[in-house]
Amino acid sequence: MVTASPMQITVLRGRDEERRAIRRLLAGPTDAGAALVLHGEPGSGRSALVGYAHRHARKFALLASTGLADEASLPYAGLQRLLDPVLDCAGELPAFDSRLLRRALAGSGCPPERQLALGLAVLRLLAVVARSRPLLCTMDDVDLGDRPTAEVLAFAARRLRRLPIAVVLTATSAPPGGLPSYRLGPLDESDGAALLADRLPEPPVGPVTEALVAAAGGNPQALVDLAGTLTAAQCRGDEPPPTTPPADGALGRAYRSRLDRLPDDTRGMLLLAALDEDGAPETLVRAARAGGDSIADLTPAERAGLVRVEAHRITFPHPVARSAVVTAAPIAERRAAHVRLAGVLDDPAQRLARALHLAAAAAGPDPALAGELEAAAVTVGGARASVALERAAELGDDPARVAERRVDAARYAWAAGETRRAQLLLSRVPTGPVAPSGTGPAGPGRGGAVPGPAAPPAGGRADLLRGEVELRCGRTPAALRALLAAADVLAGTDRPAALSALARAGEALCFSGAQYRYADLARRARVLARRARVLTRPGDPPEVELTGTYLAGVSATLRGDLEQAGPALRRVVVLTGQLTGAALTPALLCWAASAGLLVAVDGAAHRLAERAVELARERKELSALPRALELRAIAEYWLGRHAAAADSSREGLRIARATGQANVAAVHLGMLAVLAAVRADRDVCLRRLSEIGDGPAPYSRPWALAQWAVAVLDLTDGRHAAAAARLAALARPGTGRGQVLVQVMATPHLVEAAQLSHRPVAVAALALFDRWASSTASPSRRALSARCHALLAPRGSDEAEERFRTALRLHPVDTGVFERARTALLFGRELRRARRPRDARTHLHDAWETFTLLAAGAWADQATAELRAAGESVGAPDPAAARLLTGQQLRIAQLVAEGATNREVAARMFLSTRTVDHHLRNIFHRLGVRSRTELARALP
Repeated sequence: MVTASPMQITVLRGRDEERRAIRRLLAGPTDAGAALVLHGEPGSGRSALVGYAHRHARKFALLASTGLADEASLPYAGLQRLLDPVLDCAGELPAFDSRLLRRALAGSGCPPERQLALGLAVLRLLAVVARSRPLLCTMDDVDLGDRPTAEVLAFAARRLRRLPIAVVLTATSAPPGGLPSYRLGPLDESDGAALLADRLPEPPVGPVTEALVAAAGGNPQALVDLAGTLTAAQCRGDEPPPTTPPADGALGRAYRSRLDRLPDDTRGMLLLAALDEDGAPETLVRAARAGGDSIADLTPAERAGLVRVEAHRITFPHPVARSAVVTAAPIAERRAAHVRLAGVLDDPAQRLARALHLAAAAAGPDPALAGELEAAAVTVGGARASVALERAAELGDDPARVAERRVDAARYAWAAGETRRAQLLLSRVPTGPVAPSGTGPAGPGRGGAVPGPAAPPAGGRADLLRGEVELRCGRTPAALRALLAAADVLAGTDRPAALSALARAGEALCFSGAQYRYADLARRARVLARRARVLTRPGDPPEVELTGTYLAGVSATLRGDLEQAGPALRRVVVLTGQLTGAALTPALLCWAASAGLLVAVDGAAHRLAERAVELARERKELSALPRALELRAIAEYWLGRHAAAADSSREGLRIARATGQANVAAVHLGMLAVLAAVRADRDVCLRRLSEIGDGPAPYSRPWALAQWAVAVLDLTDGRHAAAAARLAALARPGTGRGQVLVQVMATPHLVEAAQLSHRPVAVAALALFDRWASSTASPSRRALSARCHALLAPRGSDEAEERFRTALRLHPVDTGVFERARTALLFGRELRRARRPRDARTHLHDAWETFTLLAAGAWADQATAELRAAGESVGAPDPAAARLLTGQQLRIAQLVAEGATNREVAARMFLSTRTVDHHLRNIFHRLGVRSRTELARALP
């Protein structure tokens, strides 16, 4: 276990405004008093801020106390503890004030008509204490102690204008009126991460930090409690982190101590409120009446900060508070409360809630109640349906039905983003065959109705879900095994689900870079076809035809049969228009979007991915969102919408991390790194690459994206040979190993790097890219193909110029403007190298204007440098030293000043080393310098 640091943490995270208010309070004029109230739920940092005030009150005398619930029934008990150290000064008060104050603090109380006099006596006593030195008076948890003390202190705090006294009060409930107050809200993610870093010897990895902050609800004490339970493996992300703060932590103990002091009637009513998770006040009112109680019994719990009663909602300040109320009640009381709540939930819309309460009160198996839970669950879906089906499984007595319900519960949990819970439910499903006991309601994504009396085997559906979860969150080999096993088991009873398993298996192969194994997948598809007579057949529902056609199209694509692949994949895109209702799922839309990308219909692919995102949100299928957002980002990349692609990937990364989908999160990080590298944003690219780390296996998709990003940085920095080697190693098209599809996307960068490094490593990749581009109707792909051939054509040749002009003509004017500007830059550079500076400037100006409009600063700088080398100045005039140089000389001088060798400068500027030497001698002469070091100093 990772042990939290035993040293006192004095840095308060996320409380900047409150700390500033305390410092202002203590730094004010010595003859002008003031007060403030800090209020918030237990664990929010109120006591820590009082300690902060004490540490910063070095010039102040200090009176400090805390409200005690044990003394809440003793009038002025808190005031007596606060003033006890200075009661000797009461002799300096007028005799009446002294007697009144001493009587009240001795337990004799104060008549109502003397309350004003008592308040003034307390104020005068504080003024006497503050004569020689300013005074800080604090009362923590003032609302937990006796009410008369809170009223007197608030009275005095409102009357400090001309006294050297500062008062700081803290409370859980609403603060006293008439005083400046600060509500302590939850910490945000960055402050939560900083707090964890303070408490742990090694800060947790990013996804773990996000999960812990979410589990704590931003409560500082809950975060501290969670940090105390974190194991080293959980801190590294090797094991799932805790999802709730420990019940025996400091926050849990704080809530239980408040609960223990409440009247029995209040605790009973609080238990009803805690068990009714819907939080509807009318439900609680009816349940209270049914037991002869009143909702007014909750008033002491409100004052104690255990519950909030609002007009339309009853809420608890933190899940730990609800948990403390439930766990503190004996089991008999909990069952009775569940029965009482079930008795008042008679609306059809409350069917599931009623069944859950009855199930919670059940003492043993109850098949009838289990059936009611199952029937009610499928009407609501989501995480609640998962809970209901899990309880239905516990109440059942038929092993087959129990297994089916657990699989459905896991499916709903997975869809709701509760990955760990889905995995735990699946672990309780037998891996062997379980004889089906009949049909039952289908879980989400179960594939629709199944002909005949037998339901699909629970084991097969469990393997299908296990495979999907592993594909997104865990080990790809395990995912592949589970998915292929599911396809075999489901082939005879649920062909749509079997096809879905094969399509997921194909995703696993593509993710891991083992596309060559698609042959085995195709063989299994043929086996399935023989079992079902045909893989797809006339009269099949569109969703079945779509999945089968998608499998055939992807398989043909990966074996290079583009003539067969194109029509199949276009058919997949068309079939989505025939899907309606429950048949249309985010998974089918994602496969259709993937098909659209493979045949380069980027607009259609983007619309399909966008529809998948919308549908997943509508149905609250969080687990489907990261993959849909990944496909949307890829479509936006091809459409030239780099900023939109980055937004999609950032959202996908956030949701993938929140749902534990580590594999998809790594893909989004890789895509973000590529997008940053393409725009020459080195810092962002390197940060994203560091987040990926060295976890992805070689040839996996995250690994390939990371390699692509690094190669683009290499290309930008002039390391052309390294970039070419890195991109050429992404895949081996002849063998089907590696990330062929990623390499196809990266081919334009590979060709550019290969041409600059004079290496023939791009020939095979460009041949594949050409075949693909020519098989599509995409002008942007053909434009990129023409640009690649222009780069590989002989320098200064008519062929190069013709290819560049073809590329510029094919680039769409409304999309892909970034790539068009890149083509213009490369064409301008080619013309300048061919000693045609006037022709070059036209294209270089176009490139510079586009890059400037896109805020692509690094690329605009490259266009500027090329324009200067072509004899034209762009932008503001250079400082004095730089004005002595020509544009080409200035660029050479800048590269040398950055540390480039003459050979590297020659490679970057397409010059011979001898030419660079010649220019460098002239530069030294013009600037009057004798070394590279002096040159670097001479340049601005």
